[in-house]
Amino acid sequence: MTAARRPGPIAVLIAILLVAPGCARSAGAGADRELVVLAAASLTEAFTEIAGDFERVHPGVRVRLSFGPSDGLAIQIVEGAPADVFAPASPRWMDEVERRGPGVSDRAPFARNVLVVITPSDDPGAVRSFADLARPGLRLVLAAPGVPAGDYAREALRSAGILQPTLANLASNEEDVKAVVQKVVLGEADAGIVYRTDVTPAIRDEVRVVHLPRSVDVTAVYPIAVVASTGTPRLARAFVRAVLGPGQAVLRAHGFLPPP
Repeated sequence: MTAARRPGPIAVLIAILLVAPGCARSAGAGADRELVVLAAASLTEAFTEIAGDFERVHPGVRVRLSFGPSDGLAIQIVEGAPADVFAPASPRWMDEVERRGPGVSDRAPFARNVLVVITPSDDPGAVRSFADLARPGLRLVLAAPGVPAGDYAREALRSAGILQPTLANLASNEEDVKAVVQKVVLGEADAGIVYRTDVTPAIRDEVRVVHLPRSVDVTAVYPIAVVASTGTPRLARAFVRAVLGPGQAVLRAHGFLPPP
């Protein structure tokens, strides 16, 4: 039986040269198919679902989501952090990226949200109405000033005429709205003001919800845009279209209101 001949060094070199360019193209294509989306913490559940749908429609694309306070995310973008799409919980922070750079394109409002008060399920502070937040001795938590949820909450308290006495009960300013939810769920506060969409099925049995009076007309508006410094503008625009299109059904399912 004749033994198989091993390829000589020249044949091996030719094979490497023929295969290597294809490998390099594949690696480069994979790197080019990552999309970085920075979004408000209140969008965590909805955008996670939308991103999964987007990846299924765009094979080979990976959507890397980063959630946090809108003000902090805007500062990251201004300071040069990688970002392809930005979706804050307030037009103020999209304006900041436009004003200070790198700028945005394809900007559009895509959802609205409303505020509610939450308390632990056993309601230790006996909060029955929005006005009860001003009762002395109540432990209240809010998102910090500058964070959209915190700014909207203070606007609502001002509209109701109870801002100053309520702020006297403020136990802590949290970095984002999810941190407010966590404080209340853990019983570290008697009440917090969050978005309606933050009362997810995961915590629904652990909190009570108190609705704001109709006279307090404060609505959060969420814009989305392509960050001008993106290296994948076509893919970024496709994600924005997905949020404005089929993503609307996902947002509605998570309790968001349609855009204005």
